[in-house]
Amino acid sequence: MTEPGPDRRTGRRKLALLAAVFLLPLAAAMWLNLSSWRPASGAQHGVLIEPPRPLPEVVLMLPDGRTAPAQDLRGSWFLVYLGNGPCAEPCSAALTEMRRVRLALARDAARVRRILLHAGDCCGPDFHALYDQDLLVLAASGTAGRALLELFPRAPDGRASVYVVDPLGRLMMRHPASGVTSGLLRDLERLLRLSSIG
Repeated sequence: MTEPGPDRRTGRRKLALLAAVFLLPLAAAMWLNLSSWRPASGAQHGVLIEPPRPLPEVVLMLPDGRTAPAQDLRGSWFLVYLGNGPCAEPCSAALTEMRRVRLALARDAARVRRILLHAGDCCGPDFHALYDQDLLVLAASGTAGRALLELFPRAPDGRASVYVVDPLGRLMMRHPASGVTSGLLRDLERLLRLSSIG
């Protein structure tokens, strides 16, 4: 029996190398997926809420005492700030930063709305006139309202946050309310670029 020639051995090596080039990355990806390994940090600037939390459809009140239509709270991307009591300086500053972020989105600004979601006495009917018309001021009262507010995770240090809610009504991200502009803007630009909804 004769030994395989040098050409045949070279061909086998090339075939083995070619198979390794295609199969090793596939095997590594399968192993990483099965081990549930994830990178330590993602490309986002805010804190992802995993899994995203579906927000129930709760009756929310406008400052003039009317009920907010349920369809107003779906179909767009929302920036939500939680208020408790009168909208003082930190609240006002957060609403202003949220407005800057929305305007910086340029042609995508219409896809994003802002919400001041508060518990208790916050704002009179004329409060809305102090801000531009995209701001929804909504009161979450009663048992259902308190349950809704409990779904929003607070920052570990207790500081106020701005939350991102997707067009399907899922709470998905949290940013600090102060100094939020650049990181939140980059996250929203990425989300709007990748999303076909809202």
